[in-house]
Amino acid sequence: MAQLPITQDNYYKAVVHQFDGDTDDGNPNWLQTLRKNAFAKFEELGFPTARRGNEEWKYTDVRPIARSVFSRPIISPNKLTNSELQKFTFGEESWAQLVFVNGTLAPEISSQTNLPNGVIITDLTEAALSHTEIVQANLGRHMQYESNAFSALNTAFINHGAFVYIPKGVVVSEPLHLIFVTTQRQQTASHPRVLIVTGEDSSSNIIQSYVGLDDIGHLSNVVTETVVGKGSSLRHYTVQQQSEQDYHISNTQVVVNGNSFFSSINFDFGGGLVRNNLNVLMAEEGGSCLLNGLYMPTGTQHVDNQVTVDHAKGHTNAFELYKGILNGKARSVFHGSIIVQKDAAKVNASQSDKNLLLSPEAEADTKPAFWIYCDDVKCAHGAACGQIDDNQMFYLRTRGLSEADAKRLLVGGFATEVVDSVQLTSLRNHVSELVDQRLGGWLGEEQQP
Repeated sequence: MAQLPITQDNYYKAVVHQFDGDTDDGNPNWLQTLRKNAFAKFEELGFPTARRGNEEWKYTDVRPIARSVFSRPIISPNKLTNSELQKFTFGEESWAQLVFVNGTLAPEISSQTNLPNGVIITDLTEAALSHTEIVQANLGRHMQYESNAFSALNTAFINHGAFVYIPKGVVVSEPLHLIFVTTQRQQTASHPRVLIVTGEDSSSNIIQSYVGLDDIGHLSNVVTETVVGKGSSLRHYTVQQQSEQDYHISNTQVVVNGNSFFSSINFDFGGGLVRNNLNVLMAEEGGSCLLNGLYMPTGTQHVDNQVTVDHAKGHTNAFELYKGILNGKARSVFHGSIIVQKDAAKVNASQSDKNLLLSPEAEADTKPAFWIYCDDVKCAHGAACGQIDDNQMFYLRTRGLSEADAKRLLVGGFATEVVDSVQLTSLRNHVSELVDQRLGGWLGEEQQP
């Protein structure tokens, strides 16, 4: 398949060479080798700009990324204050949080207090040296970069990022919050890497937040590798609020082991071009996962969700619900794949993608799919795109509601199913406010002459 070659006079080769020179002295040999192999693969693959015959990227054009020359973020003293941070954070003071500003950990506004014994939440580079056995056994082992250019590029730039480890049998009652903030006056590319490993019979909640504080058009190229230990529970949340000029590419690989539970609830509000690849491997019997998402693009925003659940073993469950609310000339893409391998009997899986179009110019492309190689399974899927029901609007108007209030009630109710699946009260309230603010802005625009 033809791909766009690396351009700008081998720009990425020069940048990664400079990056290696800055970081190799402090990194172990195995990590240096991993990075170099990944960049060689990126050079071979190129960006996936060839869309004809490329089903994975048929509806999403990444040529603007391939043509851009992004600078490496300038490592400078953090200028983000706690008061500024509070404008877009929502956690309790008892939450542990790591804050990364322009790709670098900002310890002065991070907090690692109140952690149970053995729980680790730290910078990934430090973890590669101080917790080598766990990191080396998992970093780059689950997210395969051989066929994914963005994952390969991220792996080539592994440096600062987050490492979270929950020991066997530990229940972490308070959420762990990872916050990635972009605030620079030039177009930069950052490659956050997150590694999460939970031990057997543990329980935890982890939030990843992405925030853009300017309209420059940065690239955030994220990779998250997650291993859910046997008998454990991990609830994972993502809130993406980058600038509507930014590019946000996220690749997430999750391994769900025996009798464990994993949930992923993803919210996309920002980003001009957003691509989320979520891949879940049901590796052992007894595992279950819940995958929910809400995306609310407007203007010319483009949001693409690719969700794959691979049932390698039987007696596993997967339930998936994504919803989109589209305004303006926004476009969404959803491709959900559920794979049931041979002899993976007694699988119970469902997936649904529903889209509410508030503008005649908005467009949603949705494609749920099954790949079933075993007979003894229970699987269902569905997809829908539509507009606000006139009869429901008429009913609410006859009850005295204005047109704007009636529409806001109906659209807000459409989002509620995903929002209410959030178990954390602070996060649920925060997301509800973001939904209300977005709808209020849209209705305000609609009422202007």
